[in-house]
Amino acid sequence: MRVNHAGEVAAQALYQGQALTAKDPKVKSAMHEAAAEEIDHLAWCEERLKELQGRPSVLNPLWYIGSLSIGALAGALGDRASLGFIAETEKQVESHLRDHLERLSPRDLRSRAILTQMTHDEMKHGAKAASMGGKPLPFPITWAMRATSRLMTRGSYWI
Repeated sequence: MRVNHAGEVAAQALYQGQALTAKDPKVKSAMHEAAAEEIDHLAWCEERLKELQGRPSVLNPLWYIGSLSIGALAGALGDRASLGFIAETEKQVESHLRDHLERLSPRDLRSRAILTQMTHDEMKHGAKAASMGGKPLPFPITWAMRATSRLMTRGSYWI
């Protein structure tokens, strides 16, 4: 659950960064709306982490600052690129959450409910970004996003 918590730290920072540099008021509003949902996810993960007697990653401030910066940069590249970044990010997050659900004990109903709702919400964010005109990202960018995600996942798991 620490990895999911760290992911939500990063997700809400990405959306906040993208909202800062969005040009279209509708895109800016959608980013703020999604950031609010990611903050809900963050709270759910934090509460569950406490219930499991775990702790957040000490790297969370790094993930926040890095993600806010990446989000602002993505937004500065234009709304279509920023929306495409969201669509790809959410696709990758959905894959991570589905993998986690497969490995999670069937008896852990509380974590399962949280991750299932998060998966649904992330799919909705990605679909909305695509429907608002998000353009597909080139392979080198999606590859770099996956590599960064793996680094964050492994780092948060251990530290």
